[in-house]
Amino acid sequence: MSASGGTKAIVAALVANLAIAVSKFVAFLFSGSSSMLAESVHSLADSGNQGLLLLGGKKAQRDATPQHPFGYGRERYIYAFLVSIVLFSVGGMFALYEGYEKIKHPHEITAWYWPVGVLVFAIIAETFSFRTAIKESNEVRGKRSWKDFVRTAKAPELPVVLLEDLGALVGLVLALVGVSLALVTGNGVWDGIGTLCIGVLLILIAIVLAVETKSLLLGESAGIEEVRKIEKAVVDGTTVTGIIHMRTLHLGPEELLVAAKIAVQHDETASQVAAAIDAAEARIRDAVPIARVIYLEPDILKATR
Repeated sequence: MSASGGTKAIVAALVANLAIAVSKFVAFLFSGSSSMLAESVHSLADSGNQGLLLLGGKKAQRDATPQHPFGYGRERYIYAFLVSIVLFSVGGMFALYEGYEKIKHPHEITAWYWPVGVLVFAIIAETFSFRTAIKESNEVRGKRSWKDFVRTAKAPELPVVLLEDLGALVGLVLALVGVSLALVTGNGVWDGIGTLCIGVLLILIAIVLAVETKSLLLGESAGIEEVRKIEKAVVDGTTVTGIIHMRTLHLGPEELLVAAKIAVQHDETASQVAAAIDAAEARIRDAVPIARVIYLEPDILKATR
């Protein structure tokens, strides 16, 4: 996986979530807090998600085969989509079920210092993970807003980790509020309400991830800036005089297919046209290095009367 795939952010999130999952589950065993149980399952699901992202990055590096001539770059999109499913089913739905049971059968939280202490520790650890994800994202985000970055990023790992970490931090705050209100009032229903809020949050994040990753799976074109660079690189003003039409498609986060019908001078020889196409391909790769698969079809632009 390339640097833009956010490997450092994924590993940081994986280490943080594994440690947090264990501490939350221990806190649940000592306190009986449903918020802590929901949060421990949430962190465990997040750990599995980071494992899926790393596995997808590894599988995407396989060489192309006759059956898959364009390679396996889209494996990263598939595993990112699986993350949204896991987050929805394991994290969100479990939290909703646990919150409902807690509200229906409330009980007092015991050993309050366990859930409170673990939640404070978890917030610190998740903040470190979130900070790492933000730092790595800023290296590739450019001038895009955070919303645009999540919606337009072609590498799915960083947006996934960002949303997961954001959801984890908000979920921890919700859990802390729920546990605190349950301790102050002596009513375990507040713990269940906090758990329900965590479930709703996770489901919303899962839906956002599913929608954005679905778009990548269907196949997205190059960004506006990349398209402009390619258009500028194709035309040389002598043999290649214009672009009749062009299509681009991401075969993976760092691999772009470019197909275009180009207008050439009608009096050029075949060897001259072939040389012009080779030169245009070289210019495209210099302008947009991820344009690795290029098909240029020459044609004579008919004059309109």
